[in-house]
Amino acid sequence: MNAGDTEFPATLLIVEADILVRHVLADYLRSCGYEVLEATSGEEAQIILEVEAERVEAVLADAASTGGLDGFALARWLRETHPHIDVVLAGSPAMAATQATDLCEDGPAVEKPYQPQHVLERIKWLKAQRDRRR
Repeated sequence: MNAGDTEFPATLLIVEADILVRHVLADYLRSCGYEVLEATSGEEAQIILEVEAERVEAVLADAASTGGLDGFALARWLRETHPHIDVVLAGSPAMAATQATDLCEDGPAVEKPYQPQHVLERIKWLKAQRDRRR
């Protein structure tokens, strides 16, 4: 079964260090029917994805996440190792302009502070784009 099958909800991974922000967003997405995994850093996201990559459809990552693997580095790693997973980066437009040189079109797609409905719309848009390519 694929994560997009109707029998199972789509699985998302949120990478956000702020526990309150992460939990509010995760709860909202769960109430919208998604299964949500949570990570506090890019490194923790990699560990989760070693086991869960086949069922994860999208990763929402803070572009400025702490640790050695920020959101941009995580997005690059995902494109190399798990190209089937969509990536939504979050941050400020200024950060995107200065750091997204090889991810220009994919700089932070949502601004912080998160607007949960905007995050949901972006995830749905990416899924529609992926479905059209199939």
